[in-house]
Amino acid sequence: MSDKELDAIKEVINDPEQIRNIAIAAHIDHGKTTLTDNLLARAGMISEKLAGDQRFMDFDDQEAERGITIYSANISMVHEFDGDDYLINLIDTPGHVDFGGDVTRAMRAVDGVVVLVDAVDGVMPQTETVMKQALQEGVKPVLFINKVDRLIEEMQLTPEEMQERFTKIIREVNTALRKYADEETAEEWKMAVNDGTVAFGSALKNWAISVPYMQETGISFQEIIDRVNEGDHEGLSQDAPIEEVVLDMVVKHLEDPQTSADYRIPAVWPGEPDTEVGESMADQDQDGPLIGVVTNVEDDEHAGTIATARLFSGTVSEGDELYGIGSQKTERAQQVGIYSGPRKLTVDSVPAGNIAAITGPDFSTGETFVLSGEDEIEPFEQIEHVFEPVVTKSIEPKRTSDLPKLIETLRKRAKEDNTIKVDIDEETGETLVSGLGELHIEAKIERHLDEKGIDIDVSEPIVVFREGIDDDGPEVVGKSPNRHNKLEISVEPLDEDVRKFIKEDYEEVKMQADEQHEIRDALVDAGMDKDEADNIMEVYEENLFINDSRGIKNLREIKEYLVDAFQEFCDEGPLAAEPVIGLKVKLHDAKLHEDAIHRGPAQMIPATKDAITKSFLQASPQLIEPVRVVRIDTPSPTMGDAMTEISNRRGDVMDMDEEGDSAVLTCKLPVDESFGFEADLKSATGGKGFFNPKDVVFEPLPMNLQEEKIMDIRERKGMKQEMPSPGEE
Repeated sequence: MSDKELDAIKEVINDPEQIRNIAIAAHIDHGKTTLTDNLLARAGMISEKLAGDQRFMDFDDQEAERGITIYSANISMVHEFDGDDYLINLIDTPGHVDFGGDVTRAMRAVDGVVVLVDAVDGVMPQTETVMKQALQEGVKPVLFINKVDRLIEEMQLTPEEMQERFTKIIREVNTALRKYADEETAEEWKMAVNDGTVAFGSALKNWAISVPYMQETGISFQEIIDRVNEGDHEGLSQDAPIEEVVLDMVVKHLEDPQTSADYRIPAVWPGEPDTEVGESMADQDQDGPLIGVVTNVEDDEHAGTIATARLFSGTVSEGDELYGIGSQKTERAQQVGIYSGPRKLTVDSVPAGNIAAITGPDFSTGETFVLSGEDEIEPFEQIEHVFEPVVTKSIEPKRTSDLPKLIETLRKRAKEDNTIKVDIDEETGETLVSGLGELHIEAKIERHLDEKGIDIDVSEPIVVFREGIDDDGPEVVGKSPNRHNKLEISVEPLDEDVRKFIKEDYEEVKMQADEQHEIRDALVDAGMDKDEADNIMEVYEENLFINDSRGIKNLREIKEYLVDAFQEFCDEGPLAAEPVIGLKVKLHDAKLHEDAIHRGPAQMIPATKDAITKSFLQASPQLIEPVRVVRIDTPSPTMGDAMTEISNRRGDVMDMDEEGDSAVLTCKLPVDESFGFEADLKSATGGKGFFNPKDVVFEPLPMNLQEEKIMDIRERKGMKQEMPSPGEE
């Protein structure tokens, strides 16, 4: 970037009305990075000849090697529209579902998104997922339909057939909008050809068109078709340059940070709007108190930790002491700057409304920060991911001396990407890393460790099952080791609607509730008994502990131990030490020793776990497995082969739909059976079939597989090779 361009950015960085923070998001291979390259070419950042080829934003070696985007990449550039300069802070996001966490984090940083759809493939599951990710963060979409040249050259569609295809794509994108936004927003943000919120073109060939651009230039759609058929892509890219059409649409139809703050701040910040802080964020006041949210963290071997942060109020300057509200630690901003792909451009300060690169602070993704010494504020809501980690691998260093370095590197990785979970077993030293899929772990963990020179042994993928019950357990008595304390406890399955509420909405309700009864009322609305909702001792993961007793003396003094025991039990169930879900534990009665010294944690925790375990093992206990709901697209002639692949892996076809010569299957596929599925599907369909996860659900493992799987997991964990029974102490 030249001094001239840096000066141009500095001119507009302080004017919120002239700023657009946007992401480009789409299904994998629909052309996001190619489009971004084109936008950069006209901003003078890369050669126009290389645009679409250079993959400037894929600056990680393996991104270039695999031809996919793995990390979100940031860029800032200036675009002139109607005689004014606008600063476009742009994030190019990954399309592969394994890197969906990067997309969600990017959405916290931006106010608008260009949703890109391949004209040939149409709207795909990941298109809908990125719409959901954008709308839950209050981010406004516009639509770019890419690869239109292929409809003309390869498929030779008539103008009428093309119009039909465009109409279908626009209708499906607007359907997703209505699904994830409220009615008023959906109506206001509806995308349409005539108002210019939809553009068409070819990112590879560097041209695009929209109705406003047609009206302005006199170029007709028929002329586009004729010139493509003549092979005049170069002339078209001169007369209808893609970056001008797309960036004009961005400036005109996506909101500046000040305007978007009205609806975005309430969507992602639970604090009071009429406080000084609330008003400052609503105005994106650059002179107000500093408030930022870390949306990405990277570890640069030369510069140290670099936090990407969206600033919602105030100004961050070099040397500022920043206080992280979640971590409760103070970190220094050694440098501040703005992004230009792999380069960071240092400036003295970055004001609210922008996306800043801050070198130094060791914060995790999602951290809310303020200036040290300022009042603490209500932190922003945690960034919610669409999918959760379901694939786990065990990673061990080949050289014991590398263990500290391995653990440090993995912890940094988990800070950078909070869809990566790292679990270190203190007893065995085994390190388990969980991610969204095989590629996620391979690309972000294994490859990274290799680059750091840490040789590792990696297990085959492990699936973490859950444990649950299918029946009510009896009331049983748990005794403390000293025999002086007895607890009467029973277990039963948690109502499915209540479990769903706890998983999806409980934390938000709890955070926003002023009074305890508001939480109780929300649980009752979800289907819980009012008395039980009034007597909750603990909500943990997707489980409840309820005090169903009357007047136990000294209960308050031991409550903490009972809760600890309940949590320990839920972390490692009795079947195979897998996490427990959907469990309701009830305390009915207790006989406690008069003397507090005889009812400490060493007595009460084993007594509680003993009782819960005995009741659980008499309540039809079962392993519950994660099951992916997937969509499979394949040519109709190979549909039978695709269905065979599904049934060979204990999968079910839930729905099928044929459209022309393509088939779309919606299937359930157990995660435990899904490894290598992508390659087998390609092989069975002659390379034409591909699949996309849509959701993950948990279902009981078939009865005939239960014992074998329990014993497999117990063996892997070094547990006793026998099925647990309630008679065990």
